[in-house]
Amino acid sequence: MKNEQHHVKQVIIDPTAIGLFGLAMVTLVASSQKLGWTENVSGVLPWAIFLGGIAQLIASNYDAKHNNVFGATAFAGYGLFWLGTGMSWMIQNGLFGEVLQASFDPNELGFAFLGYFIFTVFMTVGALETNKVLFFIFFLIDFLFLGLFMSTFGIATDFFHMMAAVAEFLISILSFYGAAAAVLNGHFCFTFLPIGKPFGIIKK
Repeated sequence: MKNEQHHVKQVIIDPTAIGLFGLAMVTLVASSQKLGWTENVSGVLPWAIFLGGIAQLIASNYDAKHNNVFGATAFAGYGLFWLGTGMSWMIQNGLFGEVLQASFDPNELGFAFLGYFIFTVFMTVGALETNKVLFFIFFLIDFLFLGLFMSTFGIATDFFHMMAAVAEFLISILSFYGAAAAVLNGHFCFTFLPIGKPFGIIKK
């Protein structure tokens, strides 16, 4: 009997849609609190953990399988950010006991926001050569972290808090659009929602 070998091509999904949807959801809920439309962070926590954290880590895993260093780093970096932020909120609200709650120093969170601002700045440079929707999401994330670390350090608190709030809400809107484009453009096999070409600024 003749031995036949069948090669099955393994297709890995583009994780952009699920990653951007996770980002859109968590920033929508979180910005509602910053803008004063909702109160406290208890209701933000589930979305920070599951959509901001886990959904983006799933997207990062798929991007890693595509050997997409930029996408995998972005989704993992921000996914871990939301898990870290969620845990910080839990400590601040006493979930892990009064000792940790009493010893929590908000300035340490400010330094974390500063670190993510630095991370986002160089990721924004990389986003120049992805597409325009993704670039402007990163551009707005720069202002989110600028507002977060400045307001956390007590520098022009009201101004920078509002900057962070508005930037975060706009990130949500653009991320919903990006997620919709990733789903519908792939589903229909043509550009149903345009996302803009790379800027073409950075050349070898």
